[in-house]
Amino acid sequence: MQYAHKQYDVTDFHGALLDILSVMNQPKRDETLLAAADVKLDQVLFPLLVTIGRYGPVGVVELADSLGRDYTTVSRQVKKLQEQGLALKQPAERDKRISEVTLSEQGKALTNAIDGARQKLMNAIFAEWPEEDVKALFRLVRQYAESVKGKTPSDC
Repeated sequence: MQYAHKQYDVTDFHGALLDILSVMNQPKRDETLLAAADVKLDQVLFPLLVTIGRYGPVGVVELADSLGRDYTTVSRQVKKLQEQGLALKQPAERDKRISEVTLSEQGKALTNAIDGARQKLMNAIFAEWPEEDVKALFRLVRQYAESVKGKTPSDC
């Protein structure tokens, strides 16, 4: 459905999203977060571990798509997580032909430590913000994420 009567200039919003993505994709940010969590993990496996923790059980193909990586690369990385005792791979409940990945108890412990470190680091960023602004930001970002989730690029 087209909403021609709503014509917003999204230039600044889009720029802000790019700024956030740029900062979040910096390897130094991951290093800082892992160090704050006292977690020793190959940095290439970090996004995979966090994504499995957030969305698991998740199919390997779906996981690769969500990370924008090749299936074979993600499959090798999942194997590394399994070898380190951080992830488990099993047939999916609904279709045994599909492999799903979940975190092991050790993997969950690592993601809990990472979540705790993220809480500290992000709360430091919001320390000077009024509480109502922080809550509004969280609510609106979640609303935006839900609005665009599952839409194709041509829909956005």
